[in-house]
Amino acid sequence: MAYWLICNSRAGDGERGRDFWLEHLASAGIHEPRCHDFEDADWSENLGAGDTVIVAGGDGSVNRAAAICRNQGATLAILPSGTANDFSRNLGLPQQPEALCELIARGVTQTVDVAEYGDGIFLNVAHVGMGTLPARESHGAEKKIFGRFSYVVELLRRLNAKRGFRATIRCDRGVVKGRWLSIAVASGAFFGGGNEIPEASASDGQLDMIAVRPRPILQLLFTFLMVRLNRQAPRRTSTLVHIKSQRCLVHTGKPKTVTADGDVVSRTPLNVVCRHGSLRVIGPKVVSTAANGKGKEGLPDTA
Repeated sequence: MAYWLICNSRAGDGERGRDFWLEHLASAGIHEPRCHDFEDADWSENLGAGDTVIVAGGDGSVNRAAAICRNQGATLAILPSGTANDFSRNLGLPQQPEALCELIARGVTQTVDVAEYGDGIFLNVAHVGMGTLPARESHGAEKKIFGRFSYVVELLRRLNAKRGFRATIRCDRGVVKGRWLSIAVASGAFFGGGNEIPEASASDGQLDMIAVRPRPILQLLFTFLMVRLNRQAPRRTSTLVHIKSQRCLVHTGKPKTVTADGDVVSRTPLNVVCRHGSLRVIGPKVVSTAANGKGKEGLPDTA
């Protein structure tokens, strides 16, 4: 078994680079891992089943490494160094670099779900509509100033200007049609720098579709606040729809941009399938955002 260290020097504030992590990995007993950049030619072809790929970067870097690990049968380890680091939250990883590197050295693993769309995958969330704006228009300088709150800053700038778009969401349990401000399809339990998706987990074998209707900003903020406080997903509401399913298809009247794990990846229609437990990762546990009460069943009303 071999260790590989892949670093994205452009992720986050740039303070946790290759030298930083090499020092902490060596202290944990991992000496001289094979160091590469994603751009290095053919490095992944030499990756063996059972090897461990250690990625220092944000969710975009983790996404790229996950695809490689899944194809090659390797294990993915994460050194969170980006702006949001949402996927690492799914694994309950320790924040201290020393504890994190020791965990990798011990080889404590879990299996998590992967969401497939077309030729790509995502681990956190894919967005259509308003949710794509942070990835499309938040600039590097702004991310360095506001950190994970840059996502919220960009959304609030545009919220009042959006009337929404028409789309149909098809899933295992039926069809929902309407006008939407944003549609998110999540594989994990976190998005946007730590915001929780109620009743979700990266290993439950289900996608979570969160669709938000165009509403006045105060109504939107009130709904999101109630969801956050109650930690329970409302199935029927005039503002928000939450559906769980193994697969979904989002079809819009006109092609719209799709982002996945913070990067622009395609345009609608978006066809997603959850592949249960198809990626092995280093982590002490898979976090579940269980609700305080029992969630309601049934397909939401259409608009």
